[in-house]
Amino acid sequence: MGTLTGRTALVTGGSRGIGRAIAERLGGDGALVAVHYGRNARAADEVVGAVRAKGGTAFAVRAELGGTGGVETLWEGYDRQVLEHSDSTGLDILVNNAGITPRGEIEETTVEAFDEAVALNMRAPFFLAQQGLQRLRDGGRIINISSGATRIALTDIIAYAMTKGAVDAFTLTLAKALGGRGITVNSVAPGIIDTDMNASWLRGNEAAERSAAALSALGRVGRPQDVADIVAFLACDDARWVTGQVIDATGGSRL
Repeated sequence: MGTLTGRTALVTGGSRGIGRAIAERLGGDGALVAVHYGRNARAADEVVGAVRAKGGTAFAVRAELGGTGGVETLWEGYDRQVLEHSDSTGLDILVNNAGITPRGEIEETTVEAFDEAVALNMRAPFFLAQQGLQRLRDGGRIINISSGATRIALTDIIAYAMTKGAVDAFTLTLAKALGGRGITVNSVAPGIIDTDMNASWLRGNEAAERSAAALSALGRVGRPQDVADIVAFLACDDARWVTGQVIDATGGSRL
């Protein structure tokens, strides 16, 4: 039996990149995984298929979290579909991973881009947790995906860093609020990860890859699995005494 057998997890933004790696890892550890996606149904179905191919159970649920009513749509879809695989709408692990990275110095950041980042990176995790509390079982886990940009000043993603700083504050306070139920709340803060989101400037560009690798004390660019393994630890019983923390997952970038 896996370390998460009998538990149910919801991973937002689970159709690609870090989210996909998390969904596949949690599914491999025995959890029933709800793979949230915004638009790319094919990618989400691939993740579901990958989990099932390894003997796990998963289903995809669609919702555009940045828009009005997106959180409600996600939970409605979750409630409906989880009952096809379980006898309860209860949830054990909520991973708030979905997000966007608007690029631009402060002078270049538009109101529209800023508001979009706030809606998806900040508002959605807050109300997903709020509306998920009635489903989240005592002793559960909330894991928020933050960013190393809250520790390292990167002026070309200033709006993104600001939203992730809010996520870390949310993590700290929510951990205090839910501690009485035995629910732990933690953030995981990745650095540069080789995902589709970074593909345009990282992949196929040897100079960019060398520069990114040099930022890490470990001398390489991060992989989605590096982050997924940390999330898997926080989701399991071994992490029962860890809460309200930001776990640096940058590979020691700019120490």
